[in-house]
Amino acid sequence: MTERPRIPNVPAKPSLDGLEDKWVRAWEEEGVHRFDRTRPHAEVFSIDTPPPTVSGSLHVGHVFSYTHTDAVARFQRMRGRAVFYPMGWDDNGLPTERRVQNHFGVRCDPALPYDPGFEPPAKPDPKRQVPVSRRNFIELCERLTEVDEKAFEELWRRVGLSVDWDHLYTTIGDASRTASQRAFLRNLARGEAYVAEAPTLWDVTFRTAVAQAELEDREQPGAFHRLRFRAPERPVYIETTRPELLPACVALVAHPDDERYAELSGTTVRTPLFDVEVPVLAHRLAEPDKGSGIAMICTFGDVADVTWWRELDLPTRAVIGWDGRLAAEAPRGVPAEPYAELAGKTVFSARERVVEMLRESGDLDGEPRRVTRAVKFYEKGSKPLEIVTTRQWYIRNGGRDAGMRAEMLARGAELNWHPPHMRARYDNWVEGLNGDWLISRQRFFGVPIPVWYRLDESGEPVHGEPIVPAEDELPVDPSSDVPPGYTEEQRGEPGGFIGDPDVMDTWATSSLTPQIAGGWERDADLFGRVFPYSLRPQAHDIIRTWLFSTVVRSHLEHGSLPWTDTALSGWILDPDRKKMSKSKGNVVTPIDLLREYGSDAVRYWAASGRPGTDTAFDTGQIKVGRRLAIKILNASKFVLGLGDVADAGRPEGGGGRPGSRERTVAEGPAAVVEPLDRAMLAALGDVVRDATEAFEGYDYTRALERTERFFWEFCDDYLELVKARAYGDGPEAQSARAALRTALSVLLRLFAPVLPFVTEEVWSWWRRGSVHAASWPTPAELPPGGDPAVLAATGEALRQVRKAKSEARASMRADVARAVVRGAEVVRIARPDLAAAGRIADLTLEDAPAGLTVEVELAPAPS
Repeated sequence: MTERPRIPNVPAKPSLDGLEDKWVRAWEEEGVHRFDRTRPHAEVFSIDTPPPTVSGSLHVGHVFSYTHTDAVARFQRMRGRAVFYPMGWDDNGLPTERRVQNHFGVRCDPALPYDPGFEPPAKPDPKRQVPVSRRNFIELCERLTEVDEKAFEELWRRVGLSVDWDHLYTTIGDASRTASQRAFLRNLARGEAYVAEAPTLWDVTFRTAVAQAELEDREQPGAFHRLRFRAPERPVYIETTRPELLPACVALVAHPDDERYAELSGTTVRTPLFDVEVPVLAHRLAEPDKGSGIAMICTFGDVADVTWWRELDLPTRAVIGWDGRLAAEAPRGVPAEPYAELAGKTVFSARERVVEMLRESGDLDGEPRRVTRAVKFYEKGSKPLEIVTTRQWYIRNGGRDAGMRAEMLARGAELNWHPPHMRARYDNWVEGLNGDWLISRQRFFGVPIPVWYRLDESGEPVHGEPIVPAEDELPVDPSSDVPPGYTEEQRGEPGGFIGDPDVMDTWATSSLTPQIAGGWERDADLFGRVFPYSLRPQAHDIIRTWLFSTVVRSHLEHGSLPWTDTALSGWILDPDRKKMSKSKGNVVTPIDLLREYGSDAVRYWAASGRPGTDTAFDTGQIKVGRRLAIKILNASKFVLGLGDVADAGRPEGGGGRPGSRERTVAEGPAAVVEPLDRAMLAALGDVVRDATEAFEGYDYTRALERTERFFWEFCDDYLELVKARAYGDGPEAQSARAALRTALSVLLRLFAPVLPFVTEEVWSWWRRGSVHAASWPTPAELPPGGDPAVLAATGEALRQVRKAKSEARASMRADVARAVVRGAEVVRIARPDLAAAGRIADLTLEDAPAGLTVEVELAPAPS
């Protein structure tokens, strides 16, 4: 390991330039951030780090939130904890598939055979994508994510994340696939995972099922159409925004207390255009004050249709297929002739044609009434979701079980939330669940569902008897691996087998990040030291997905929370106060900011965003951070350039070896004898207490603010007050220099979690080891007996003297013939320092009840 100097070795011209490259390399060589896995669980601070999605590039919002976590990690490391801080790449799932399709100009066709020599087009055309086999497609996904991941790691290192890169994982890697499949098989064995054929929210573009947690409402233009249903006594009018679903209509429904339709309940009416007889039924979810008060139930237009269909035990007339087009054949009981006009059309085209036909038949009452309404979308999709009947895998999460829902709410109450009000989002989500967690996806680049099905004599799969692998055979891919007792020649043959074609939702793997990173069932020693984890940091918008799903998996597998605490970051907003996101095209990439201003400056801006609070992107705040970093360099150079301190204390302990604790003692505490010096250190002790308390509560912003405020007062007031004395000789000068070095040591450690590069640079000028391996400061290492009021009053008096000089347009070095300080008796014990700093010839102190004031008489300017 590199030996660092103990005697001050200050560069002539300190600079921020090049610090990132210098110290990133040194930290890696010295193992400063390496996890010490000899420490017991009680001494470990483990972090369930969010694995960023590898689908392009990171943006400044990532730097914002990951800096928050890193500041906490660095603080805990300095507090003496062994910090387990892994990094992962979330490289499976739809975002990667989309990027690969566009980058290489290909699309996956599972029916195609594998081509071992396939190379993507030299000039990809995203509009004319080349079909490739699933295996070829996955190889392209792996090729592209490997490139992205290298760029991500380089950026994270430059940002200064103190992760242990020895514990890097990917969500598509063997360890992740094994953990994900093992957890699924155990869920299946315990009855927590099950397969069901049911109405499913479906994205027609990506042709995959979508879970409740992945939905978002978007305002869309639409129109209400008033349609006439025929009844024996009188026509019945309904209003709908989905007239194209008329052939899927299976009933009309009204509220049981709605007197307008009471006489119709239990009778039948006939649909317009198709003349199909459907019942009129009563249900409490019908809304009398919406539209005409009576609605048609179609299979399926929205989630209310699904509820009515299930609770009223209605038949199914599905018309919309997986591709978002109306089926080629009419549903059973629907006449083929009118339906043929709609077969194969998109939803939009079918709607237009149905409206034309309704006009022609006279069943459209009036013209459509234009409205804007909330429509459900897949969060990554561009077309409204449909509801189709599919066979899918689910994991129980309390959506259909009141007992489990109560258990999930209890887990939320057990978790420590930072900030506390974020727990309400968790509770609201759990209380609003309307179904179990749908985990299967009809995609390609993901963790396969690890089951096969026996085929009967007619070649039909026996879904009720899944064939599962042994855990020691994981990971498996049923599309290419063979189940026990079968051969490859039996694939797809009657009496043989088929593999489940689906993959797991990416959240089904990401919900196991504590297990994956911690070596669950792979490295029992490591897992026992890190699980349950100390912290889950994440953004507040994925409480419903990542946080909740991780709690569910840990509850089912371990009977505990996966972590004790969670810290939520807010969003980054653009200048128009809109959330930054790639989909909106308003993101800022961080690399240029890091190069222009330096990583510490960008980290300063990030740490200025309070926990859980949305923060505007602001280069002005980044510039403030750069000025602070430069001031730390210059102030440190001044302090260390004043000369040695007699009997100065030295760092004790391991000298910064990986895993060692360097206990730093004050620079000659016995030498700090002057009241102003002790006052400054007493005030610094208060800062240490406040910053420590803030960090322990995950409030890195308050810790930074408190430290920064003191630092500027230290530079502007204390340094100026003791400068003249510090240049001298004797005990008074030794006291000033000892106090300055003691304060510098403490301040560097207080700043280190947020500004790791500049603090490490200054530390290296006069200390061995790394500042990040040094101990966090405590008030006990500062000399007792000082009164912070002495520094506060004397500093205020000096500011008023400067103000008088400024108002007189005189130099700060101008002499003061006489100054009278009133209302601060404590200034008396620092009187020589105030006189020297203000260049005051005659300094008088007087009592006054109204607070501190200073009367200044400047000396005549020399002729």
